[in-house]
Amino acid sequence: MACCTNGFCCRCCCGDGETRTPEELTILGELREEGEDEILPRKDYESLDYDRCINEPHAEVLEGMESRKSKQYEAVRWIMMFSIGVTVGLVGLFVDFFVRLFTNIKFSVVADSVERCSDKGCLVLSLLELLAFNMTFIFIASVLVLIEPLAGGSGIPEIKSYLNGVKIPGVVRLRTFLSKATGVVFSVAGGLFVGKEGPMIHSGAIVGAGLPQFQSITFKRIKLNFPFFRSDRDKRDFVSAGAAAGVAAAFGAPIGGTLFSLEEGSSFWNQALTWKVLFCSMSAAFTLNFFRSGISFNRWGAFQLPGLLNFGEFKCPEGDKECHLWTVVDLAFFILMGVIGGLMGALFNCLNKILAKYRVKHIHPKAKFIRVLESLLVTMVTTLVIFTASMLLGECRDLPSSNSTVLSDREDINSTIRQFFCSNSTYNDMATLFFNPQEAAIHQLFHQQGTFSPVSLLLFQLLYFLLAFWTYGVGVPSGLFVPSLLCGAAFGRLVANILKVKLGFDIYSGTFALIGAAAFLGGVVRMTISLTVILIESTNEITYGLPIMITLMVAKWTGDFFNKGIYDMHIQLRGVPLLEWETEAELDRLTASELMEPSLTYVYPHTRVQSLVSILRTTAHHAFPVVTENRQNEKDFMKGNILVSNNIRFRKCSVMTRAAEQRRRCQSMKSYPSSELRNVCDEQSAAAEPSEEREDLLQQMLDRRHAPYPALYPDQSPSEEWTMEERFRPLTFHGLILRSQLVTLLIRGVCYAETQSSASQPRLSYEEMTEDYPRYPDIHDLDLALLNPRMIVDVTPYMNPCPYTVSPHTRTSQVFNLFRTMGLRHLPVVNAVGEIVGIMTRHDLTHEQLTAKLRQHHITI
Repeated sequence: MACCTNGFCCRCCCGDGETRTPEELTILGELREEGEDEILPRKDYESLDYDRCINEPHAEVLEGMESRKSKQYEAVRWIMMFSIGVTVGLVGLFVDFFVRLFTNIKFSVVADSVERCSDKGCLVLSLLELLAFNMTFIFIASVLVLIEPLAGGSGIPEIKSYLNGVKIPGVVRLRTFLSKATGVVFSVAGGLFVGKEGPMIHSGAIVGAGLPQFQSITFKRIKLNFPFFRSDRDKRDFVSAGAAAGVAAAFGAPIGGTLFSLEEGSSFWNQALTWKVLFCSMSAAFTLNFFRSGISFNRWGAFQLPGLLNFGEFKCPEGDKECHLWTVVDLAFFILMGVIGGLMGALFNCLNKILAKYRVKHIHPKAKFIRVLESLLVTMVTTLVIFTASMLLGECRDLPSSNSTVLSDREDINSTIRQFFCSNSTYNDMATLFFNPQEAAIHQLFHQQGTFSPVSLLLFQLLYFLLAFWTYGVGVPSGLFVPSLLCGAAFGRLVANILKVKLGFDIYSGTFALIGAAAFLGGVVRMTISLTVILIESTNEITYGLPIMITLMVAKWTGDFFNKGIYDMHIQLRGVPLLEWETEAELDRLTASELMEPSLTYVYPHTRVQSLVSILRTTAHHAFPVVTENRQNEKDFMKGNILVSNNIRFRKCSVMTRAAEQRRRCQSMKSYPSSELRNVCDEQSAAAEPSEEREDLLQQMLDRRHAPYPALYPDQSPSEEWTMEERFRPLTFHGLILRSQLVTLLIRGVCYAETQSSASQPRLSYEEMTEDYPRYPDIHDLDLALLNPRMIVDVTPYMNPCPYTVSPHTRTSQVFNLFRTMGLRHLPVVNAVGEIVGIMTRHDLTHEQLTAKLRQHHITI
């Protein structure tokens, strides 16, 4: 991996010699054999079912869907996209209104106190007032995160994982939304170096996931009869639209939001989805713009404030004909700034990763209030730094002319300056940056024509850098865009100051501040296409397209040499099995037969209730192949210590693992409330134990190879009575059935008796099969006393008879592209004669797993 090259930053990020890292809420993966402490993807994460299950109930819906009904369904989809956009815009309005309200109250009270106490010597009282405001706000935000832990952080890693196809429990729940949207108001107003843009993206994704469902798990009374969009496929499309709408509302960048969903998350994309997502993003941006413009300027319908973060208009002072925003010569400086921004971003990510590991190891396992105390500690230190730096470290600089730069039609940029301890004709540069909302500080660096002291800019950037990487990851809702932009803007303004004042270059300082912000932000998050468009839309200046794109590319290439982006890094720390865009060329040495899981747990088209209950209770698999035995094609033979079956090899350990699984399953069946079933298991155990003590299991398989097969009729499923040899015989693949579908069938009593025909089995409609979505019942919720273990379930109407399959000889890149682009959850491996020989899931295709398989392949060769 690129991050494991030489260098201090690489060593601290990739191999610091620690052993396994514990985690409070998650189970970390195993460590690498070479002793690296990189966390492997966890096995308990599920994938989303983006592929449609075309079973008989679904086919009936398709058959009954006329052209008119199909158009109505599509119209409802467009209405939901519009509703999601409007709702996300209103959420952004709520967040912006209360953040501005609380921030203005805080700064006005404290600023008045500072002005009064400047001569009286009571600045300590002003500091206590600022501490009281900040710590109260942060305490509220921390308590909300305690109520719903997934509300902490920016939420972008979780949404990126969800769009990639990983199901993270609770990430799009209503309780998470309420805690996130409310908590970000207090965390931003509390003075921490965090932004509200990341939480807006998470909030938009939750709106997209929940609004089309018309029900809530948190508030169970919210449940309307709305049968549309009851699948992971539809839900994931709406989440993509909601996330894009969050970006559009945050930055006023609907095109950038669409590209964000495309670049950073969704593995499956088509033209129709692009158009719908763009429409949703436009709805969010213009809804927020409409209400903000009306409330701020009382000009309803003017559309003057496009997003929560607006960079303002970049233009030269009136009358200065020699002024230019940028020239070709400036590109050389922009490239150099991109390199430095990539280095700073890599250092930021490295330090934050070390801190995140420390939190996981020493803070998360402790009592929950410790996380609240950590948030309050960070708040106290940040407040002390802000107050002390504003009072002691600033320099008094001359005010520019009042008509030199206009921020908007009615607000002058000079209205946000701070004159602490300075005369009327000067301003305190450090207080202007620290003692203002972060958006106002960004406007100062972008548009203030007055000079900032190089020492003040350097100190501000250093202090902000240290506090920002410490803050990201505390137990409050927190975004990273605004802190990164502000830190980078200070860096860019410092470069402009040196070039303009010290070296005499004729440059526009605001352009260098913008490029510095892009360089640092690109070095931290490593986004390219979407971030370029977002920044262009935020500046409303298309001429900045080329320098922004070049700077982001250079920053990303420089940072990627050392480590991953901040969001990918936190995804890896959580052990999420994220699939990259493509695989490396050398991985094509592997085939599907080397990647798949050969040990299968399967069901038959007609399976007894006792067998289904046993399988569901003793395994954690989420899908099961539906098979029948292929007697005419049995070619099993023994060679050394390996059992060979249809060109697929199973080692002895795999056979023994299956034997142990069978014994555990039988023990579980003994708890079934049926004396008949308990007796069957006891007889099997009594017959099996002496034989296992007398001779080897594999030798028994060899001796019994030519024994006749047990009778198997369509209405029988003797899988529990089969020996290991019989479990490894060739199996013809017919389809896949999900765990949720099997549990639904058992709970609803879909079965028939041995003396009856399978036609007498009750039939479930598509609405009945998906009624409990997305929280399907668990097998442990089933009352076993109500079931007859000898009843038979016909699973063929409800299985997916046409899932995507691959040959055992398919190369890795082909398997990976099929799995990722089609959004699959399970991928069966079927040989040339239709026999299933293995199955693959997301965990078999992660970068770490593929790399381990490649090393094993080299050892075998």
